[in-house]
Amino acid sequence: MWSTGWVETRVVEGRAPVVRVVRDAAPLMARLAAPVPARGPWLTAVLNAQSSSPLCRVRPRAVVVERSGLPDGAALLSSCRRGVATAVTLLGSGAVPLPAGRPPARLHARDDDVARRLAQGVADLVQGIRGPWTLRLAGLPLGDPTVAHLAAVLPDSSLSTSRSRLLVDELDTVGDVRRSREPAEVDRWLPAVLARLPARQRTVVRAVARLHAAIGQLEVATVPGPRGPAALLLTLVQSRPGGDDRWPWWGSTDIGGLRRELGAPWVALTASAGLVRLSRGTAAG
Repeated sequence: MWSTGWVETRVVEGRAPVVRVVRDAAPLMARLAAPVPARGPWLTAVLNAQSSSPLCRVRPRAVVVERSGLPDGAALLSSCRRGVATAVTLLGSGAVPLPAGRPPARLHARDDDVARRLAQGVADLVQGIRGPWTLRLAGLPLGDPTVAHLAAVLPDSSLSTSRSRLLVDELDTVGDVRRSREPAEVDRWLPAVLARLPARQRTVVRAVARLHAAIGQLEVATVPGPRGPAALLLTLVQSRPGGDDRWPWWGSTDIGGLRRELGAPWVALTASAGLVRLSRGTAAG
């Protein structure tokens, strides 16, 4: 735990404590207009459904910057220990397919001072890990202040930018599309969606989809075919002051109506320590 004046930075570990941080940070996430995958319902569903495997012991962690007991900043993370090395990523990274075309992740910080403290807290967390470690924070918006401060306090880290391909919904041009946000309709078509996903993702996707359907933030679109749906699309729907923001999450089609186009760029930070890199010139003794 670190403290400077009225601000306290602390680390919490374990599913239940991190769930409490996610809940307490809801007003901050709303103020920062965080996207659906960086909000409480999505992250809570991932926390409840994600499990460790024999090869990777997953442990949720959070670095929190607080004032008067309320979060002003939060980095929601997950660590996975493989052998002697520990990999630290953003919570939910790799556990569930993320919607593409925009930066889906966030390091929540109320202002630049909080971002600086949050970055120092993340750096202290990884540097305190026993044994080798890697840090990869991907899917963040360009210009993220916490990323900039983190790159400064981890001078051996590297930054990279990428552009994912946005899924574009043109199903209305290929057939009779049936759209619904009713939880029962989402649940009706979930088995068809899950059958098209890798087995390791099905439990988390089911949990995320059902929760967002229950709160009215998920739409399922189907185009009937001769033997089941010819096209399926899940779209995240988030209320905004100017109207609903629709973000296609996952889709599959045999008849067209879904295409990809270049989306907005996002940034990733990577860092590591204690790893031995073998080369052809390394001698074995």
